[in-house]
Amino acid sequence: MTPEHTHDAAPDHAGGNPDLIPLRPAAAVPRHPLDPLTAAEIETARAVLVAAGLLGETVRVPMLLPYEPDKSELADWAPGDEMDRRVDVTLLDTATGGVIEAVVSVTRGEVVAQRAHDTTEAPYGQPQYLFEEYERAAEIVKASGEWRAAMTRRGLADRIDLAFCSPLAPGFVGRANEVGRRIIRSLTFLRDSEDDIAWAHPVEGLIVHVDLIENRVIGIEDEGDVPVPAGSGKYTPDAVGPPRETLKPIEIVQSEGPSFAVDGSHVTWENWSLRVDFNAREGLVLHDVRFDDRPVLTRASVPEMVVPYGDTSPTRFWISYFDAGEYLLGKNANHLELGCDCLGVIHYMDGHVADDHGNPVRIPNVVCMHEEDYGVLWKHTEPGPVGGHVRRSRRLVVSYFSTIGNYDYGFFWYFYLDGSIQVEAKATGIVFVGAGIPGTTNRHAPEIAPGIFAPVHQHLFSARLDVAIDGEDNRLVEIDAARIPMGDQNPFGNAFSWTETTLHSELEAQREADSSVARVWEVRSASRTNRLGKPTAYHLIPEPTALLMADPASTVAARAAFATKHLWGTAFDRDERWPGGRYPNAHQGGGGLPAYTADDRSIDGEDLVLWHTFGLTHIPRPEDWPIMPVDYAGFWLKPYGFLDVNPAMDVPESSQAHTGSSDAADGGCGQGAACTCGH
Repeated sequence: MTPEHTHDAAPDHAGGNPDLIPLRPAAAVPRHPLDPLTAAEIETARAVLVAAGLLGETVRVPMLLPYEPDKSELADWAPGDEMDRRVDVTLLDTATGGVIEAVVSVTRGEVVAQRAHDTTEAPYGQPQYLFEEYERAAEIVKASGEWRAAMTRRGLADRIDLAFCSPLAPGFVGRANEVGRRIIRSLTFLRDSEDDIAWAHPVEGLIVHVDLIENRVIGIEDEGDVPVPAGSGKYTPDAVGPPRETLKPIEIVQSEGPSFAVDGSHVTWENWSLRVDFNAREGLVLHDVRFDDRPVLTRASVPEMVVPYGDTSPTRFWISYFDAGEYLLGKNANHLELGCDCLGVIHYMDGHVADDHGNPVRIPNVVCMHEEDYGVLWKHTEPGPVGGHVRRSRRLVVSYFSTIGNYDYGFFWYFYLDGSIQVEAKATGIVFVGAGIPGTTNRHAPEIAPGIFAPVHQHLFSARLDVAIDGEDNRLVEIDAARIPMGDQNPFGNAFSWTETTLHSELEAQREADSSVARVWEVRSASRTNRLGKPTAYHLIPEPTALLMADPASTVAARAAFATKHLWGTAFDRDERWPGGRYPNAHQGGGGLPAYTADDRSIDGEDLVLWHTFGLTHIPRPEDWPIMPVDYAGFWLKPYGFLDVNPAMDVPESSQAHTGSSDAADGGCGQGAACTCGH
């Protein structure tokens, strides 16, 4: 599991993502302030910027996002009211490196705010990469005499035309000739043919450092003479061979259609309602998530992830990618296909992002939504006339996939009939590899194929959860299971209890998970109670996850400080959106959550935001080659006293409960017999 962020050249101004389809703006009109940006709005924003003199010939658009309304604006808005729809735009002058942030009202057709961002002063920080910069970086590398000399010295001169020069974020290592500059690093991989998989043939120890403003190589490292691995990394049917014929079809049929309803961006399903949004940086965003029309989440997304490597070699020690903050997860999202990415009766939603020039681009079918069976919901068999009863669970799935170079990430939000929410990240694709001498041992990178070594690394995600448990006045409590020593309070040694620790401020709310005491974090309403007189609440239930393995004194720990804790709690601020800061690229560190929590604001009974770190620590294996099977990481949000009883008691029997059962005449699941329905 390793992200290598590389994009082959793509036609037009769509950049490196082949799923981006340039289009002229449609006449779509948003109906709600939280609806996703439309193509027409992006086109309007571009025209406003041009008219204001901010989008000249050398200026590009690294990032364009919706500028979401304040909560007070949303509270005052009613259907039919005029909306002031705005966008947040980052502008980069590719000739000078100058950066301007602007807020554009597409409703009023004017720039309403702008300010400069100084990339030359500490703590620095560069805007996100442009798709065109990937192609430009490769051209600069291949034109370099030093790179060509290194390839020739290695006996690879005849393969230069098939070389793939991958453009990679440089991290921050404090080199004097890089600080404050727009840098990209390039590693070289070879292809045997145009359709070959370059990742399988790394040119180990050849690192090129490129200044993207000066458009020149500022340094090159040529370390060692490890042979380029010759084995294939192909995974297409012509390379793998004929598919197996033993798997029988599984057909998912909903003859009456799905149970959910979609009205614009608004989705309702059983007791749930939510708004589905999509933007270029975070990808999928959910707004106003409610159960039984009671608020649970005001806004939820996975706005950042970091992928740090544990290798000390010159080729990889600096690798610590921020896949949202440096590359934009949403802009790299996939066009999903029925039967491939999603199965069943699917509802798709398109997404619109801006290309490097600020033009609107459509990503078709970027969000997939469907229902799926999820085994037994509840079940009990009682002796006597009550008999056996069982109900099957199902869940609403809202998801998208993003490809960042060699890695593919799926982000899935699951909504359950019992009021639970599960968040799951799926990592697949091609592990990032280097070369080594076959049969040797590298303590930082196991050999996974002959001569191919895959470094240890992590995928650490940060979920931002603007919680609203029965309203915006919430408090945060840490709950641990607690052993009781044998004695007067535990005479038989069997007793245990729990402890509750209220986390009153932002510094108190920087916490680590502890599975040894079944630690959960409870978000309670500060004003609403259930029928037992207890605060209505939800639990955030973490799954076991190692935190950042890098040393606390490292630069990656400074840049990815969010990944040093499993939980952060902050007082809501609409401008605090990014766990690693707005510009993690080439940033010195300390941005994002460390800055947000510096004042140690109160979070007790306040408008509370939770930031949860979850993820994977990957020691690659041979089975991960040439494409790794999906690996999973995530967490749960479950109601705890939010509801007075099991809300799924009225779920009907499965329509297939008695199909083919010889006992159907005896009553089956609900009529006194033990049910043998599936697991």
